[in-house]
Amino acid sequence: MEFLSYLIIGVSLGSVYAIIALGYTMVYGIAKMLNFAHGDVIMVGGYISLLSMTSLGLPWWAGVLLAILVCTVLGVVIEGLAYKPLRASPSLAVLITAIGVSYFLQNAAQLLWGASPMSYTPIVSGSLAVGGLSISYISLVTIVMCVVIMTALTLFTEKTRMGKAMRACSEDKGAAQLMGINVNRTISLTFAIGSALAAIAGVLLCSFNTSLMPTTGSMPGIKAFTAAVFGGIGSIPGALLGGVLLGIIESLAKAYI
Repeated sequence: MEFLSYLIIGVSLGSVYAIIALGYTMVYGIAKMLNFAHGDVIMVGGYISLLSMTSLGLPWWAGVLLAILVCTVLGVVIEGLAYKPLRASPSLAVLITAIGVSYFLQNAAQLLWGASPMSYTPIVSGSLAVGGLSISYISLVTIVMCVVIMTALTLFTEKTRMGKAMRACSEDKGAAQLMGINVNRTISLTFAIGSALAAIAGVLLCSFNTSLMPTTGSMPGIKAFTAAVFGGIGSIPGALLGGVLLGIIESLAKAYI
């Protein structure tokens, strides 16, 4: 029973990593850029949702929607100002820029909200008792959200016109542009979707850890990047598999090693 408890914790934690990894894998798969500021967009999403619930008195779902909106706009702005001028540049220039954007977001958050950790109230509380096993509702919500998001993204990229445009840009941007696809708009939309996923991941991650600070997204961002590579970066099902496996490994390693 103890093993099952650790396994469920690992799957739920891995689902958060998978949602973050989906943002990495979409941006890399289509724009061929490694957005290492992605973890800090998660942190921004956490702060927006927390402050909307505590300072503005909004219900948790309104806070989540506001965080998604803010992070989506932030992702588009970051892409337009920092990454768009570097599309033809060497990958090292993009990597250095991404690290610079990450430090900028962390320091901006510290100036705005302070360096001290803030207490985060989970969006759902309580647990479900199944036999001798206790499963928190936030774990169940996280797992369900991960499956729903992965299914929706897969259907979006395979069935919709914009999804097909994304896949065309991933294969060959020049050929896609010759076929009438607006490459700039497609890449901006990719960053918008990835940043919206980061906001959702930020809310779920903070609900797990119940604390928030300017560096909250750094380590989960690195772990999620590892999960994306582990599952084959550029693959949506691979991001899910890599995230869940990494979460299980982390949970069992903490428990038994």
